[in-house]
Amino acid sequence: MTIEGKTGAAGRPIRLGMVGGGRDAFIGGVHRMASRIDGLYELVAGCFSSTAEKSLASGRDLGLPDERIYGDYDEMARREGRRKEGIEAVAIVTPNHMHAPVAKAFLRRGIHVICDKPLTSTLTDARRLVNVAERSKALFVLTHNYTGYPMVRQARAMVAAGAIGTVRVVQVEYPQDWLTVATEATGHKQAEWRTDPARSGAGGATGDIGTHAFNLASFVSGLTLESLSADLSTFVDGRRVDDNAHVMLRFAGGAKGMLWCSQVAPGHENGLRLRVYGSEGGLEWSQEDPNYLWHAPFGEPRRRLTRAGNGAGPEAGRMSRIPAGHPEGYLEGFANIYAEAARAIRARQAGEAPAPEVTFPDVRDGLLGVAFVDACVRSSKRNGAWVELAL
Repeated sequence: MTIEGKTGAAGRPIRLGMVGGGRDAFIGGVHRMASRIDGLYELVAGCFSSTAEKSLASGRDLGLPDERIYGDYDEMARREGRRKEGIEAVAIVTPNHMHAPVAKAFLRRGIHVICDKPLTSTLTDARRLVNVAERSKALFVLTHNYTGYPMVRQARAMVAAGAIGTVRVVQVEYPQDWLTVATEATGHKQAEWRTDPARSGAGGATGDIGTHAFNLASFVSGLTLESLSADLSTFVDGRRVDDNAHVMLRFAGGAKGMLWCSQVAPGHENGLRLRVYGSEGGLEWSQEDPNYLWHAPFGEPRRRLTRAGNGAGPEAGRMSRIPAGHPEGYLEGFANIYAEAARAIRARQAGEAPAPEVTFPDVRDGLLGVAFVDACVRSSKRNGAWVELAL
């Protein structure tokens, strides 16, 4: 992977802040690791918790000086926005309901935002955030990290080039098993907020992993969803959000699809899988075996394309770091989103457009994800009626 001198055109790492991601948080640590992999960012400030004491302790754990550790995200946005060497970008790794207010505070001060998915917990918040982001001088990057995997980029390029002909069918699934029982009742922090509709939004599995599956299917196929029919289930007694969803999809142009996401599927750890079938062939990719993409030209044997070797093109190559046969996956996928964001940030600072190959999910992709969840909930309440996305 070619990283511009490790530190980019400006010759130094981008000054990064973080909101959320304090002690005992999972995704904050992932973002910090991803931001460091290519040396393109330096974490210099943060508001790591809604509790000032925990934020201070978390910041000290990370070696930050007390004056750059904040107990309130608004205070952080104000002070960092005025500071001569203030942060240039902020990573938002809070529960979903806090994404919108935090992002707005930094966007309004011209600070670039790198936000965990989904965009927001409600469609109303998503629409309002789009308006703020599109009026801001700052970039908005959404970390649908699976779009950063090399063989996902390879699949997208092959579909766009017509390697499988006209897309007809898209099948995507994302099963997990970690919520098969009432994990949220045991004090498990990640399960608690993800099953609380006030913090996660109306969608449970649909919001947490269904949005990833929908984004991946759209990213690779290049198709626009027109309508869907959803059957959402809550299998665990007392749970307030869905934990399993079956969704039929109708795309512009006539292609059809199906999406299954579940967090109550014993035996599945992180089984994200995508299949795309066209008039001249098919593609298949699995997140748990990410270095390979299967290509099946119609009437010919299936071919296994590898990340840094047989069959992969430049789109996969620019997302890869290490030689063939060495696995790259989850953290590197996140790091690729951060690297693409860094290229775009440096281009924006130089008053230029980023190179055409620079690609990352943005605020509009986030709006589509929240609208997908909203449509699934509306459809399921109407016994699977076909509904359009309310954009």
